Amino acid sequence: MKREIIITEDGSSSLFVESIQEHFHSRFGAIQEAIHIFIENGLLYVLPKLNGKISILEVGFGTGLNCFLTLIRPEIQSYTLEYEGIELYPLNEKEFTSLNYPELLGQEYKPLFSQMHQTIWEIPQKINDQIILTKKCLSFTEVCFDSPQFDLVYFDPFSPDKQPEMWTQERFEMLYKAMNPGAVLLTYCTKGIVKRALKAAGFQIEKLPGPIGKREILRATK
Repeated sequence: MKREIIITEDGSSSLFVESIQEHFHSRFGAIQEAIHIFIENGLLYVLPKLNGKISILEVGFGTGLNCFLTLIRPEIQSYTLEYEGIELYPLNEKEFTSLNYPELLGQEYKPLFSQMHQTIWEIPQKINDQIILTKKCLSFTEVCFDSPQFDLVYFDPFSPDKQPEMWTQERFEMLYKAMNPGAVLLTYCTKGIVKRALKAAGFQIEKLPGPIGKREILRATK
């Protein structure tokens, strides 16, 4: 998959996939988009409802931005975190070392960013005494979880136009079963086909104001 590093309007890096003409993040700003959707309306929404432990699934690990933003949040320091990311096409070293997230968010986080990307795939890895990161290199269409385990899902694959197989009722039903009662799923996509699939899978959905350049986002609750 040929990818090109680009700079979005808030100064943060992203990638552009030439073959499908798709960006990894909003061109209006990768960092501002990720913070608004997944951190402010996801992580900070569920943390007060939990008791010292949180389990997060990310569909579309991509550049690792959502994971990185999660790991550096001060609110997470009082929680035990299990983070699982799914990505069929992981970034290579040249790509992830070209991303400027540590430069923008704090140079003190650069070792953490490198550690996050360099951890071995398929095997749970301790980031520190509180955080375990598991990265799995496989297609989301092949994923299956045996029991409820996740409190929060960052659903961040390419759009339904580019990857329709990721957004089906069947896949959302699988996620529903894998989520704990009260868990939430966040996604940037508000298309009718997505809302209908989420509802049919059992979720209660709500539209929330979107980040710069996007009118609305979705939060789905089990």
